Amino acid sequence: MPARGHTTGQLEGAIAERLRAGYLRDPDVSVEVERYRPIFIMGEVGSAGQYTYVPGMTVHKAIASAGGFSPRAQQADVDVTRVINGKVMTGRVLTSDPLLPGDTIYVRERLF
Repeated sequence: MPARGHTTGQLEGAIAERLRAGYLRDPDVSVEVERYRPIFIMGEVGSAGQYTYVPGMTVHKAIASAGGFSPRAQQADVDVTRVINGKVMTGRVLTSDPLLPGDTIYVRERLF
């Protein structure tokens, strides 16, 4: 069954429905994501690069995994690029904001 574009809850329901159709009376289905798309961290961080996404990850936690902010980093907010409905969009977010798999974080240099 194709999973792209569906939540784990939607997949659980669809699989359970198919199993009810002739296989089981009351199936109990659980779906987990085995591997998420990586996130990318660039700019004024200790070690820019590709990192593993963890569910519930915030911008601040992601930056910490990249070695933290560099001494020249703008630490109040960062730019996050994300694909939304097939369009690439970039916005300025707080470091407490959550991330999604595939996001790109860019930490800007502060002016003074």
